Amino acid sequence: MKIRPFWVLVHRYTGLSMTIFLVIVGLTGSLLAFYKELDGAINPHLYVEAHGRTPLAFDALIDYADKYIEPQANVQSLWMSASAVQFSVSPHQNEQTGQSFELNYDQLILDPYTGSELGRRRWGAISEGMTNLMPFLYKLHFNLALDDVGMWILGITALIWTIDCFVGFYLTLPAKVFVAQVNQTNVSPFWLRWRRAWLIKWRGSSFRIKYDLHRAGGLWVWFALLVFAWSSVFMNLGDTVYQKVMQSVSDYHQPWTEIEDLPEPLVHPAIDLHEAYRLANQAMIRAAVEHGFQIEAPVAIWINRAKGIYVYCIRSSLDIQDREGQTRVVIDANSGQQKMLLLPTGQYNGNTITSWLMALHMANVFGLPYRLFVCVLGLVIVMLSVTGVVIWLKKRR
Repeated sequence: MKIRPFWVLVHRYTGLSMTIFLVIVGLTGSLLAFYKELDGAINPHLYVEAHGRTPLAFDALIDYADKYIEPQANVQSLWMSASAVQFSVSPHQNEQTGQSFELNYDQLILDPYTGSELGRRRWGAISEGMTNLMPFLYKLHFNLALDDVGMWILGITALIWTIDCFVGFYLTLPAKVFVAQVNQTNVSPFWLRWRRAWLIKWRGSSFRIKYDLHRAGGLWVWFALLVFAWSSVFMNLGDTVYQKVMQSVSDYHQPWTEIEDLPEPLVHPAIDLHEAYRLANQAMIRAAVEHGFQIEAPVAIWINRAKGIYVYCIRSSLDIQDREGQTRVVIDANSGQQKMLLLPTGQYNGNTITSWLMALHMANVFGLPYRLFVCVLGLVIVMLSVTGVVIWLKKRR
């Protein structure tokens, strides 16, 4: 078999296999570009306006959360923004029966300025109605709302999509290249012939328009498609495929690349969330002095029980994102010893690349114009998937 027909078949059937998944992530991604705005419109009671006020400190917010949650529950993470503080809550395990206590919520939302409770919900549970619409769409986008199984499905899809980006680009190139005289000037017909791949013949037949939309549409946003495909591999296969590839070509470090899992998840850490915040904040202040960056705002703290660590995340002058941040300190959940410092840029080149990939994927850079672009790109991904199926059906007939 000749090489080009082979890659045509690869592109055709990988595209068909990905169609339903790309349609789902494309449609949901268009909405998620404006997640906060849409969730706020649906649930205005879960968000507040700053009005020039200063948020409470993390330790004070943790005190408020401890007051609101049940004794048989504990806080897994705290995420702060200017409009809400979101706590992830999980039930304790009954040591006698081995079963977890039942909770009717897993997210507690507080006012960041007063500490008062704004609401509770089982994040992503669409059975609770519109209050969880946007969280459900987020889960659908991230793992098809199927937890680990969905994560693997979309991870493999993202890996295939990444490879298919290069295959699709190759197939837009002219099949043969000749050099000839054009208007008495030496010009390669390659550029003249490839130019047609970038154009849409709006006066052509219905099929021709769909074909041109598929080919030219993919070319015009090709780099963005590659960015979203490879960043999706990070999100779903970050500790396997993405890690191995990035470590082979760059200096790349994450908690899962450096810290081994414990034999058993850490159920009762020696350090509680208050103390973890105090120690991690001190470590971050020392790191800011040592590495010459400015601390702008705290963002989050969470426990990873599988590895027995706390991760404290802030926004710093090294962050490229429009919102939140990815400057992190990792401490041991039993000893409080600092285990890692991870800066979003300027520390490891692989981490800098990843920071840009994530900011681009999450529409968290370049302001509103780029968020609008990401919203439209999701629809373009749907268009490319649908026109690919139409072209296959036409040629099959």
